Amino acid sequence: MFLDNARLNWILPITTLRRSKAASRRNQKQQLETIMNNFPNEITMLPALALALLAGVTEMKAQQENPDQHEGYLSPSSAVASGKAPGMKVRLLAENRGVKSYAIVLAKGDEVMSGLTDFAKQNKVTSASFTAIGAFSRATVAWFDDSRKEFKLVPIEQQVELVSMIGNIALSGDQPVVHAHVSVASSDGAVRGGHLINAFVFPTLEFTQTIG
Repeated sequence: MFLDNARLNWILPITTLRRSKAASRRNQKQQLETIMNNFPNEITMLPALALALLAGVTEMKAQQENPDQHEGYLSPSSAVASGKAPGMKVRLLAENRGVKSYAIVLAKGDEVMSGLTDFAKQNKVTSASFTAIGAFSRATVAWFDDSRKEFKLVPIEQQVELVSMIGNIALSGDQPVVHAHVSVASSDGAVRGGHLINAFVFPTLEFTQTIG
């Protein structure tokens, strides 16, 4: 890529310099200075270009992994990962005239929104409501920023007790969507809450869900 006409302008003087036995040291020095002054700027810029390329690749990879997430915000249409609640257990409590009541128990380390979404898909839930009691090792709640039409994320990086959790499941197109709000308390009794983005169970979480 360097052997075009523009680059030959600084390659040819080097050849001429080497072959010229009659040139004085002073002339050689002047020729070298001319060559270095005309040396392509691209070469000296390579480290900066490499860093810029690396930054671009890193940003592209992050967007591919989670294209709906910007720094500190999340799109309402962001998908929920499946299979993140392998310890989930489900039991049918009652059924009457098409209305079913379930007990759903999540185990330590299970991710709540993933478990509820998987349950809804597996059982073809189109309409449901639920409440829950338990605790989390950590969670992320959110507040809807109307100016951006995105959720502002509020990470909670500590063990918390679930004070309240209510929510519902409805269809968006042909897919069930879980919508939940929570309030959680830390060890000093401080309560935080909002729209639930994710939460990891510790040590257990028990749901009562009504479908129909």
